[in-house]
Amino acid sequence: MNAARLGLGLAAVGRPAYITTARDADLGDPAGRSVEAMRRRAHELLDEAWALGIRYVDAARSYGRAEEFLGDWLRAHPERRAELTIGSKWGYAYVGGWRMDAAVHERKEHSVAMFDRQWPETTAALGSAPDFFLIHSVTPDSTALADGALLDRLRSLRADGVRVGLSTSGPHQADVIETALAIDDGPFSVVQSTWNLRESSVAGALAAAHDAGWTVVVKEVLANGELAGAAGDDELGRAASGIDVDAFAIGAALAQPWADIVLSGATTVEHLRRGSGARALPVDDERLARLAIDPPAYWRARSERPWR
Repeated sequence: MNAARLGLGLAAVGRPAYITTARDADLGDPAGRSVEAMRRRAHELLDEAWALGIRYVDAARSYGRAEEFLGDWLRAHPERRAELTIGSKWGYAYVGGWRMDAAVHERKEHSVAMFDRQWPETTAALGSAPDFFLIHSVTPDSTALADGALLDRLRSLRADGVRVGLSTSGPHQADVIETALAIDDGPFSVVQSTWNLRESSVAGALAAAHDAGWTVVVKEVLANGELAGAAGDDELGRAASGIDVDAFAIGAALAQPWADIVLSGATTVEHLRRGSGARALPVDDERLARLAIDPPAYWRARSERPWR
């Protein structure tokens, strides 16, 4: 049952470098992360996700070749497409050139021109339109939610049968969601946000989105790998009460009544299987508050993570 609510996110396997921890342990020598090696890994994870009953897959234009890898896999298994829900995102471009040492890996632009360029790129890579198409990482400084021409483009996409949404990041995720919910004839019906045991401040806004009929997708439940390898001592250990911290973190997300899909960012089959076995584990608000980090501090630390 829980596997059906899990999704597989391809952020960490569509490009050689990313900000998750323990990548060398999981992926091996960076010199071996060729396009073909990462394609094989992505396909292995997609095969395992399918076998586990996972039917949501998440990609983005900025995830290196993630859409391409997913599209190749879909072309090899065309009969599976009808059972899958595929979400992708636009608004960032991958500019890392498949280099570990790139000075810049992503470039953000929430313009009409970027949308017009990236929508056909996404459909070409996937081989068909995604079911969900989200503005990638909307923050309060983004112009997207006040751009009338862009909102009209998104309304047209909605009229064509694509579920339009946005993803959020940063310490003001709740403000962004509230702004999107308030747009007159807003095109949005999907939101993807970071929620985890260290950063749970967006919960109220996600509950409001869920109540409004939006699909809520939860990302970064392991805090970019921090909770995957956490020792589980002190407050975290008491909360987990003998359960592995990664399973506890996933279970806490699954227990949220507004969470429709919880993403796994696994880079190995073993990690994906572990996540699929997690069960919903309610955590009360008082304990969540004790586990949480001040949101600005959390996001500042995340922004300083090295690309590994």
